[in-house]
Amino acid sequence: MGTTQLESVQEPKYWHLKTVLSEALDSDFAVGEVLPNERDLAARFGVARATLRQALEQLELEGRLQRRRGVGTTVAPPRVGVAVATAQQGFDGGDDEAWQPVECTVTEMPAAVAPLLEVGGGEPVHMVRRIRVAQGQAVAAELLYVPVSSVPELSAIEVPSGPARARSVLRELHRVGIEGQDRSVELGSARADDAKELDRLPGAPVLVVTTRYFNVVGGTCAVSVATYRADTCRLTFGDSGALEISHDQQERKAS
Repeated sequence: MGTTQLESVQEPKYWHLKTVLSEALDSDFAVGEVLPNERDLAARFGVARATLRQALEQLELEGRLQRRRGVGTTVAPPRVGVAVATAQQGFDGGDDEAWQPVECTVTEMPAAVAPLLEVGGGEPVHMVRRIRVAQGQAVAAELLYVPVSSVPELSAIEVPSGPARARSVLRELHRVGIEGQDRSVELGSARADDAKELDRLPGAPVLVVTTRYFNVVGGTCAVSVATYRADTCRLTFGDSGALEISHDQQERKAS
């Protein structure tokens, strides 16, 4: 990496620095290589550390860099494609390669979820936690809220908790039937539990995908809040409303 000093430019200083750093990543660094520390980089480019952090954060958002626990800032590997649609949700409860059940508990419905499910805040829900894996890497953490009333035939005695219980809830939800969904996507910050599972730092940028699933009579039978790594995921929508996550900047095909 050279010692180019930044001169007066019309664009924001951090944006110009981001361009310089991006070119250096292409020519001077290998995937997985650790960047010099912030103090050394700031001195090398003659900028304040605050300016450097802005540039690094932008490169992280664009998927060029990753901040890793106990390692530092590294050059990100190539992105991989991950499709997100009802067909890929693993609601049949089988051994889905993408979604891996972690836990399932019965809890009181969170106040923030109740309006999405259009039910009272005191109703109990099955809270299923799953991890989405692509090419051996965790790319999303999901909390799926299924009201007890949506799966009335489910027995709480046979499998009380854990991944097996999660699969039971998913199978019953699949049996009852899902006839549609709607989604919203927003940029957020990783909570501590999601950050740990996704190998991110707390507060790292994430994409929060909230999906409402509808049953055959048009009611909301489940709500999913999935947190995706913003540094590895690009979301696109097709004409069908299906959602795809593409990690290849050249790939623009919608599911």
